[in-house]
Amino acid sequence: MASKIGDKVQSADWKNEKHVPAITVQDSAKAGELIKLNVRVGKEIPHPNTVEHHIRWIQVYYTPDDGKFTYDLGRATFNSHGEGPIATDSNADLYFTANASGTINAVSLCNLHGLWESSKKLTVS
Repeated sequence: MASKIGDKVQSADWKNEKHVPAITVQDSAKAGELIKLNVRVGKEIPHPNTVEHHIRWIQVYYTPDDGKFTYDLGRATFNSHGEGPIATDSNADLYFTANASGTINAVSLCNLHGLWESSKKLTVS
């Protein structure tokens, strides 16, 4: 039994694992500049989107290098998995500004295979 939620989070290379959220964002930005971030599950290897097997949500966080706290950038929830004539894609764009370098973390939830995480460094000058 896991004593912390972090013990249940899995990670891998998103190019080889269809459950890992792939973060696409510039490597560096100027302080206060608007930054576009894309996060997608199934970028290289498509993830199923069926009632039986799907991504429920992606949550994105930012932790400044010299900060104590982690900040919630946003969440995308995917509600249609082919129950009717439509199905959502586990792909989301977020926009934010930063005044300090840090790490972006994205966590996704697959209804069958649990929590998956990836991270990407952002340098702010």
